[in-house]
Amino acid sequence: MCGRPQRYGALVIVEELIQKTTALADSTEKRKKLPDRHNGCQETAFGSPRDFLDNRFVYAVVSARARGLSVGVNMCPDKNCNFQCVYCEVHRNGEPREGPLAVEAMAAELKKTLAFVRGGRLRERPWYRTLPDELLQMRHVALSGDGEPTLAPWFAEALQAVVHVRALSGFPFFKLVLLTNATGLDLPQVQHGLKHLTPSDEVWAKLDGGTQAYVNKVNRPGVPLEKILSNILLLARQRPVVIQSLFPAINGEEPPLEEIEAYSRRLLDLKNAGAQISLVQIYSATRPSPNSQSGHLPLKILSRIAQTVRQTSGLTAEVF
Repeated sequence: MCGRPQRYGALVIVEELIQKTTALADSTEKRKKLPDRHNGCQETAFGSPRDFLDNRFVYAVVSARARGLSVGVNMCPDKNCNFQCVYCEVHRNGEPREGPLAVEAMAAELKKTLAFVRGGRLRERPWYRTLPDELLQMRHVALSGDGEPTLAPWFAEALQAVVHVRALSGFPFFKLVLLTNATGLDLPQVQHGLKHLTPSDEVWAKLDGGTQAYVNKVNRPGVPLEKILSNILLLARQRPVVIQSLFPAINGEEPPLEEIEAYSRRLLDLKNAGAQISLVQIYSATRPSPNSQSGHLPLKILSRIAQTVRQTSGLTAEVF
């Protein structure tokens, strides 16, 4: 699909894992009985666990978009988010399991987890024993979690703490990736925090549609689409960004063609306005979600969306 046989093989593996997860997610009762990640168990993501390794804030996950192992920082254990995406796997009903992020505790967990991963000790845990070596190579540390990271009260402090761990821990240099819905990129504390990123680090900004009506249907955001686009442009004029676009099947239906065309034109508008967009990630819902309306799109439809993006905007688009 992108002319590289090795990459194609990885997509086939992911598709097989997605099919297994979809079969599990079809059962509401099974979905309700997924283990609690904060009790030493795991949540699945297309067959890959998000494993907290007995931590409160730091976890490991095998990620298709990372092309291997991602160590994640849950910036929003309190589940604070201004989107209510139909495909979100986070159960937001009831009381949060945690309060806000504790920066010092997170930094200590990150050091411990990096040592655990670098020492090859993931192989001691049952899930990882049979995975290929290439999937256990750490690709980055992701600032993500159960909500919108830029809304975390101590975002700048947390980002600076992670940068200090990278600088002072003695580990080989690793890339940082911020996963964001872009709505908080203009906040002063976020702008301040992003100054700690190096050119090797990345910001992955969410854009799941091209019209307000469709974004309302998929993301149910607390802000207008124009705000999202203006914030992406604000940052992308300062540094390259990756656009992350998740297209779910809603009640079994794929996004309308006119929506994909509108989305692709939005990307073109951003590019023409000076946005530096290094990559557009096209993917679909893969994690079990409490919303039964949300499902996974097959790779052929995702590939068609990526092709429209390439033809319309001239940007690099990959399917995951």
